[in-house]
Amino acid sequence: MKLIASSWQRLGLALLTLFLVVSSFTVFAESAAAETYTVKLGSDKGMLAFQPNKVTIHPGDTIKWVNNKVPPHNVVFDPAKNPAKSSDLAKALSNKKLMMNPGQSSETIFPADAAPGEYSFYCEPHRGAGMVGKVIVESAS
Repeated sequence: MKLIASSWQRLGLALLTLFLVVSSFTVFAESAAAETYTVKLGSDKGMLAFQPNKVTIHPGDTIKWVNNKVPPHNVVFDPAKNPAKSSDLAKALSNKKLMMNPGQSSETIFPADAAPGEYSFYCEPHRGAGMVGKVIVESAS
């Protein structure tokens, strides 16, 4: 009788261990790892441009904006040029505070439910000089 009870106990422990191992994969596995992309504000050659001026991302990804050359710079998303035509969304994505020093940075995290499409942005002080860019959000995979 002790042999049967001991066997059942070992089988129970083995099943419990297997269950915990398998369930840990579902708890700790990420569906898709979020990425961080860097965009320089002002090109390396001193041009009034974003470098790169077009970035393709997925919902949940982050863009790190780094002040490079010819400051001041900021990043403002155009409310009329995003898939939702939403001024609230544009405001949430924007970093309107002027960065004065090279190396300063800020980040924009695109929401996990960001609609696929093009999001246009610009540098407020240099928009007239053509300092504009686009973020293309691809659908979540």
